[in-house]
Amino acid sequence: MAELTLADADPVSALLLWLQQSAEVADALGGPGRVSGIAEAPWPHLVIGHGPGGDLRDFRWATAPEVTLEVHGDPGGWPGKAELRRILVRCAQVAQSIVEAPHKPGQPVINGVKPSGLLLWSPLVDGQPRWLLNLAVTLHP
Repeated sequence: MAELTLADADPVSALLLWLQQSAEVADALGGPGRVSGIAEAPWPHLVIGHGPGGDLRDFRWATAPEVTLEVHGDPGGWPGKAELRRILVRCAQVAQSIVEAPHKPGQPVINGVKPSGLLLWSPLVDGQPRWLLNLAVTLHP
């Protein structure tokens, strides 16, 4: 297997896989199959994507890019605002637990996951409920 490079150390792919495989996240969201990179039913749904900021440091080894977690409720407005916030916080705490997991060869090493801002209530234009949170993910190949 080829050695990983900085370009291979993708925090979104690593957290997406981690959260998709988590029984706690499935429980928080109401079942499996509710974590992906796009907003899609079934609701509620956790969307993981590249965040707007972060720290690329010297762009040689470890970086700390942001990953955005979004939890979307049903377009009809359920679950409520407080429940969606609770779901997002639970999912973010599970994301943090990846730091303690044994390293898997061929995957980046993640040394830290921490909030890089506040929880943001940001419903979509059509009124679909949504909470956002950015996480700074410190990792290296």
